[in-house]
Amino acid sequence: MKSKHISLKDSFERDGFVILPGFFLSNEIKNIEHAVENFIYEHIHKLPPQHVFYEDKNNESTLKQIQHLHEHSEFFHDLINDKPRELAAKLLGEEVEPKNLQYFNKTHRTGKATPPHQDGYYFMLKPCNALTIWLALDVSDEENGCVRYLPKSHTHGLRPHAQTQVLGFSQCIDNYDSETDEVSCPALPGDALAHHALTIHRAKENISPTRNRRALGFVFYGLSANEDKQAHESYQRKLRSELVESGRI
Repeated sequence: MKSKHISLKDSFERDGFVILPGFFLSNEIKNIEHAVENFIYEHIHKLPPQHVFYEDKNNESTLKQIQHLHEHSEFFHDLINDKPRELAAKLLGEEVEPKNLQYFNKTHRTGKATPPHQDGYYFMLKPCNALTIWLALDVSDEENGCVRYLPKSHTHGLRPHAQTQVLGFSQCIDNYDSETDEVSCPALPGDALAHHALTIHRAKENISPTRNRRALGFVFYGLSANEDKQAHESYQRKLRSELVESGRI
């Protein structure tokens, strides 16, 4: 008896994440890499300090995160509204709104671990119908800190989070003890990982002596999701105050 084929959407709804090898072709990834390099050269010095994070703010080579690329670049505006938006609508089962396009760089030897968290904790949505598509720009593996998911964790709602000292990930799940149940997701350039906003995920530190781990993150909200804008703005103000007080921006 043949096993029943599971659709991409069914797999996403079951596990809280899906893996899409070769989501972007090699020539497309080269264009994206070139656009990232140009963006860093042309725009990064113009961005608000809360949209740019460095492992060491006095060392530009330790660039860690950039937020909202699509708001400052026609290339990235078009990119987030192309294949990623189509995929997000397919997985969420409704039209979606692009909310953020992030650049991540877990630098070799200095890239710290990403603590276990749920994106939905930051989004503050009811219902929390949203997702993130994580696109690999480099080879991502155990050595340089590939993404790790906790399957089916999106079915249990938001877990309590506590403040961290990790720049760019200010909150993490309190008393997390599910490492043995995680699925590690190595990726090649062009591969995409899509996860629900309630799916727990994390990444270890980059211990590679030479290899960075760059990626883009595309965030989409389903049109059924209602954002608590007052709570979100209050959180952003508090976060910025903490970053200023700690000297991180």
